Amino acid sequence: MLRDASSPVVVIGARGQMGARFVRAFRDAGHPVTEFDHPLDQDALPQTVRQAGLVLLCVPITAMREVVKVIAPHLTDETILADICSVKVQPLHEMLEATATPVVGTHPLFGPQTLDAELRIAVTPGRGQEATDNLSACFRNLGFAPFTTTADEHDRAMAYIQGLNFVTTVAYLCASPLETGIERFFTPSFGRRVEAATKMITEDASLFSTMFEANPHSLEAVRMFRSYLNVAAGGDLELLSQKALWWWRKQHDAGGPAS
Repeated sequence: MLRDASSPVVVIGARGQMGARFVRAFRDAGHPVTEFDHPLDQDALPQTVRQAGLVLLCVPITAMREVVKVIAPHLTDETILADICSVKVQPLHEMLEATATPVVGTHPLFGPQTLDAELRIAVTPGRGQEATDNLSACFRNLGFAPFTTTADEHDRAMAYIQGLNFVTTVAYLCASPLETGIERFFTPSFGRRVEAATKMITEDASLFSTMFEANPHSLEAVRMFRSYLNVAAGGDLELLSQKALWWWRKQHDAGGPAS
């Protein structure tokens, strides 16, 4: 467990952008951090994992099963195994299936360069309430804002916030082909929308596609969206506009931004 700032931490996937961010955060707080990346150093890994209070997996969901298989034999009852995947049901299942030791799922709801926002982390209990509480307390000490949820609740939300956002963005842009000369008619708001989508489409499309496929609620979200498109196709935009006002009513009721 992470008893104090002297507890050793192992980060797998330390050369990735999010892995590197967590390496810096743990080191800034005083934790000794050992970094591993692909290919894993099979000689150094066993003893390092056994001595760690936390092994944090910052690897793609497609690599989770294989990495957990390598890590699992060296975990102790005092070592927390956690991940930072953007979906939680599948990786949590894979970690629990391969181990009998403390497991916690996490998802940082920010990017590697995010600075000017509340740095929230969804924490999904796996095995051992003490491990969940311990890791949450550690994240707070690092300056993050953890909150506890279930893996299913998390994935249902992410199916809309990440998955459906990606699907609707690519579909929308496909419906507005540039070869028609539409760029001559860009408004500032449309330009901002395209700018916001640039990284998602040009750099992260495969990542979003993988997350979409791994999330058990993705197709449910798309079917829901399609049902509202059918309402729009029928011409009842007033109904949709009134229903969409829910977001702002929620903001007013909560006395702040919609969560």
